[in-house]
Amino acid sequence: MKHSVLTRYRVMAYVTGVLLVALTLAVIGKYVLDISGAGTATTVIGFAHGWLYVVYLVFAFDMCSKAKWPLGRMAWVLLAGTIPTAAFFVERRVTRELSGKVVAREPAEAVSA
Repeated sequence: MKHSVLTRYRVMAYVTGVLLVALTLAVIGKYVLDISGAGTATTVIGFAHGWLYVVYLVFAFDMCSKAKWPLGRMAWVLLAGTIPTAAFFVERRVTRELSGKVVAREPAEAVSA
């Protein structure tokens, strides 16, 4: 598996995780604490998380299929973006497990004139 496959997944796992935590805080602010402006934050963050979660799904599915994982393990990785803070823990475990399977980057060749 290429290094870029794991890197894309890791970036999207962190982005999805941060947005989901922010969305959770915004929802608490809107419905529990009745904070003014929290409704707008909930809408904006929810929209961003929704679209970026789709990107996360694509990258995670690509990584899981290249790692040849069974459907059960793939489902846990895909669902990690829906549980606040789960994406961070799953990403760490996936990175540890797949770091040995990642092909080392080849050094760029010098261009001769």
